[in-house]
Amino acid sequence: MQLALVIPNYNHRQAIKATLARLESLGLTCYLVNDGSDDETRHLLCQLAAQHDWVRLLHHPFNRGKGAAVMTGLRAAYADGFSHALQVDADGQHDLDDIPKMIETAKAQPQALISGLPQYDESVPKGRLYGRYLTHFWVWVETLSLDIRDSMCGFRVYPLAATEQLFLNEALGERMDFDIEVLVKLYWQGVEVKHLPTRVIYPEDGTSHFQGFKDNVRISAMHSKLFFGMLRRMPQLLRHKRSRPKTVKHWSRMGERGSYWGIKLLATSYKLGGHWLCRAIMYPVICYFFATGRTARHASQTFLRQVQRLEPKHPDLQGEINWRHSLMHFIAFGNAALDRIDAWCDRIKLSQVDFPDREVLAKPLAQGQGAVLLVSHLGNLELCRAISIHQRKVKVNVMVLTQNAENFNRVLKQLNPDSALNLIQVTELGPSTSMLLQQKIEQGELVVIAGDRTSTSSEGRVFYAPFMGKAAPFPQGPFILASLLDCPVYLMFCLRENGRYRVHVEHFAETLKGPRAGRMERLQAAVNHYAERLEHYARRAPLQWFNFFDFWRKDDELLREAKPQTPNRTEK
Repeated sequence: MQLALVIPNYNHRQAIKATLARLESLGLTCYLVNDGSDDETRHLLCQLAAQHDWVRLLHHPFNRGKGAAVMTGLRAAYADGFSHALQVDADGQHDLDDIPKMIETAKAQPQALISGLPQYDESVPKGRLYGRYLTHFWVWVETLSLDIRDSMCGFRVYPLAATEQLFLNEALGERMDFDIEVLVKLYWQGVEVKHLPTRVIYPEDGTSHFQGFKDNVRISAMHSKLFFGMLRRMPQLLRHKRSRPKTVKHWSRMGERGSYWGIKLLATSYKLGGHWLCRAIMYPVICYFFATGRTARHASQTFLRQVQRLEPKHPDLQGEINWRHSLMHFIAFGNAALDRIDAWCDRIKLSQVDFPDREVLAKPLAQGQGAVLLVSHLGNLELCRAISIHQRKVKVNVMVLTQNAENFNRVLKQLNPDSALNLIQVTELGPSTSMLLQQKIEQGELVVIAGDRTSTSSEGRVFYAPFMGKAAPFPQGPFILASLLDCPVYLMFCLRENGRYRVHVEHFAETLKGPRAGRMERLQAAVNHYAERLEHYARRAPLQWFNFFDFWRKDDELLREAKPQTPNRTEK
């Protein structure tokens, strides 16, 4: 792969020198395009080009627009024999530390366009942020897919042969509409679009050349043309969509649906208007995810049918299981999210909760003894944590094994920074995790571990246990960790029943530690017991089961399918 850099510049003086200094170590040729900048900027760019022999400075005699500058750089790179070009903006918004990852992805998938997926901080102007969502919607309509998750990020790697072909066949907008239009039309041309999360900041001294009225009118006109272009290509796009191979992902490879700012919007509406305002915004969002989440929708119906075979008279599962039952399942998940926020913000009072088994947990806590709580993704896990705090004011440490709910947890922390809950983010349960948690147990704290989800790091390390009449994979890690901590272990479930919350606590084992001989058999028995109790409560409240993936899929098979193949790579 022959890779070059392309940087469009129009009167950006503040960050360009530092940007080039950061890029120098890559050893790549850079096409720096001066888009009719003022004399001061032009002189600075000339000085920088003279200072760096790897920088080739191209000039527009007058300002033509960002899109025109990018096209000039891309076409120059292609004419000089480069196969790919990495576009970087000159204003310092992009996290240049992500460039090696983008290059590696482009090498692995040389026919695809690699685009940044912005992860914003508080510096982003809210008007710009919310305006992006309108463009996202229209791009999804224009491509009849959700494959383009962000069409406005100017941090991307172009495959130049396909891009040059597009330039020869199509006239593209030359200003702020370019980034969107080129992505949609490349997609129409059959180019795959792959996204990598990247941090984007808006420097305090940064300069924006987005012209509110003119550029919005220009982008609106572009979307109108793209919409009618989509209508002409609809049969082709639908055929392309049907012909694409269906891939089944392991659940822990599935990204968190919903951006940080989208989740924060719901949290803000909760703070301002309580449940009624939050629900007014949340239910349309749930319907959207239901309509577009084919995998989750199918998994929901599969699970509910399995429960119906065992509980044919369950009031929530009457009639043939169809999309209506699945929609109610999704809505229950949304309502549980509100319960999570209530619990985190201490808005659920003890008078609203039935806790008949509190004495089971009270004894070790009164003695200052730590314990492990084995929980699951059934019901309201946050309420379990909150109630345990309310009971004894004990510190609770929650193991978060993946980043799939990172955005939601980040917003929860902002809603109540003083929460006594400690979220511990780890990628796998290893020796360092065991040492950390041992300290927590010795200090008389609770450690909460979910035992019902395997991960991509658990290949070959799962137990299969009977669950709803079929063998399902359960991770070894939580049960091995509980045995290493050598402390009392309890099961905890919290369900919403008859309009109230009900916390169920059961003594699971005084300890899972024992002789090395027979260790795996002992842990298998523990997993079987856990699966049996999980099934009991899941059959009791099936709509509160929030594992929207194929829970019974053989984990080793799924992980083999999800594991990326090692590509043949060529040096740049």
